[in-house]
Amino acid sequence: MLEIGTLAPDFTLPRDGGSDVSLAELRGKKVVLYFYPKDNTPGCTTEALDFTALKAEFESANTVVMGISKDSLKKHENFCKKHDLGIPLLSDENGTMCEDYGVWGEKSMYGKTYMGITRTTYLIDKKGKITHVWPKVKVKGHASEVLDAATS
Repeated sequence: MLEIGTLAPDFTLPRDGGSDVSLAELRGKKVVLYFYPKDNTPGCTTEALDFTALKAEFESANTVVMGISKDSLKKHENFCKKHDLGIPLLSDENGTMCEDYGVWGEKSMYGKTYMGITRTTYLIDKKGKITHVWPKVKVKGHASEVLDAATS
């Protein structure tokens, strides 16, 4: 997990719609990176819909919101279309960004351990420094909490 005050690792990843996104291109704006386990699961769908619902408020705060998982671009595009999502979803299929941001690790459910993404959100300032970290996110109310931090 990265710490507040550190420079966020740069990245270039493909996004739904076919273009690439890099953190360096977003300098001058605040950036919300929310890492989530898997498209079309209940918690991940709720989180994406909540961020989409607040998209205009984030834009008013000069803040870009992006979701990241290891799902393929095709899965992201289907997820966006199915739920009419309005935020970009980045595909980190090889897991490099998940490793760089410290969100890939061992998890357990029903007594079984496995490797996966721990739901985590980072808020990055206009100069690329991490200002807030939300580890092990609980979805309900999370997007509003991130918006509050972005506007303060």
